[in-house]
Amino acid sequence: MVIFILLMQFLWKYIDDLVGKGLDTKILAEFLLYSSASMVPMALPLAVLLSSLMTFGNLAENLELLAFKSSGVSLARIMAPLTYVVIILTFAAFIFANNVMPVSNLKLRALLHDIRRQRPEMQIQPGVFDNTMEGFSIRIGDQDSRSSLLKDIWIYDHRDKAGNVSVTVADSGYMKMSRDEKHLMLTLFNGSSYLELQRTKKRNEPKSYPHRRDKFGKRDMLIELTGFGLNRTDHNLWKNSFSMMNLGQLTHFEDSLGQDVDKLKTTVNDLVRKSTIEKQKKNMVRPIASIDSSEVAEMEPAYHRMELDTMFASMSKVEKRRAITQAINLARSNKSVIATNANTVSYKVKRLRRYQIEKHRKFTLSLSCLIFFFIGAPLGAIIRKGGLGMPVIVSVLFFLVWYMITITGEKFVREDMMSPFAGMWISSFILVPLGGFLSYKASRDSVIMNIESYFNFIKKIRTRLRKRYLQVK
Repeated sequence: MVIFILLMQFLWKYIDDLVGKGLDTKILAEFLLYSSASMVPMALPLAVLLSSLMTFGNLAENLELLAFKSSGVSLARIMAPLTYVVIILTFAAFIFANNVMPVSNLKLRALLHDIRRQRPEMQIQPGVFDNTMEGFSIRIGDQDSRSSLLKDIWIYDHRDKAGNVSVTVADSGYMKMSRDEKHLMLTLFNGSSYLELQRTKKRNEPKSYPHRRDKFGKRDMLIELTGFGLNRTDHNLWKNSFSMMNLGQLTHFEDSLGQDVDKLKTTVNDLVRKSTIEKQKKNMVRPIASIDSSEVAEMEPAYHRMELDTMFASMSKVEKRRAITQAINLARSNKSVIATNANTVSYKVKRLRRYQIEKHRKFTLSLSCLIFFFIGAPLGAIIRKGGLGMPVIVSVLFFLVWYMITITGEKFVREDMMSPFAGMWISSFILVPLGGFLSYKASRDSVIMNIESYFNFIKKIRTRLRKRYLQVK
């Protein structure tokens, strides 16, 4: 049921790409299969939450949990067998997300690309020139809905790419597709065809316009349709996308991109250092060759404080102008180098974050099955409502909260505002204490989710306030 709901939302998103393409049932079934497989890791946590909430809600509503507890069986012992099942399901979800989902995403991406490229079915609207057929432009004046008879037909042949040199006009006719849907068969009545004959004009020859005009009572035309079938693209075009990789491939690309980013940052630092610090030493310090050997022998290594304002003030006007010009040119050059490499680093970091997000997602989605079980089971025992009413509402609310937190953390990671680990695991860090709190309350038979208990509490407060008011009065 959960996969069906998510699949309907997915189909509604891509409904414009599917409608009017004349897709075969086999293609649609393949599309639904790949899209369903890609949604399994997302649907499993919600399915575990809903099923555990309904199961323990029914047990509590029918007083079966009360019977277990009165027999000395604690809630933890009741949940133990299902905990083992959910742990196995968690490992199975990780294996599915690591091995099956990348393949299904790859095939779904390629199939969706092919469907988008497919040209729509042949549907010519009256009064409008239709150019969907390559090399032809067709216009019809009207169409009889009962007999499918077309009236006032104009056909321009542009296959030679010489303009409107070949035109066929018919009073009426019929149009239908061949059985293999590779040709368009036209039967035209009471019309004429016009063809301009192109020939080489010689020098000093007067201009002429040779043409050919034919009239017919009935003519059959066969037009080949190109680009209307579904052409399958090689899947390897998308194999380097982050959602098409398993854990080993993601780790490999993460290491490669991390090394590229570090090398690029090191290169930029070296370029800036060489163009500022090292270059200025050569320009500002007097060369050793101009110093006598006796002076060199008397020199001792020492650090001297340089007063830049004093040095600049001691220069002449020409030297000042030259120093300012050199500084401006150097700053502009470094700014250009830093800006160019900063864009490259930003692009590579964004790609790196995508791979890191997908790597952590395989673990977080799998572990969320176990987390949602420890939320749904004690929550069902507390609410004590089964069926599809209250459990569905509570499950959807918890799932939406978890999903919004996950999407927010993922966005922070993409914007490089949080580390990949913190951004992708923040929803788990929030829900784990909540699961522990609910399990503790359920084991103590808490009425934290019982609405009647709050009404009774409010009634008690109102009764006490009335008594005090009467005493004072």
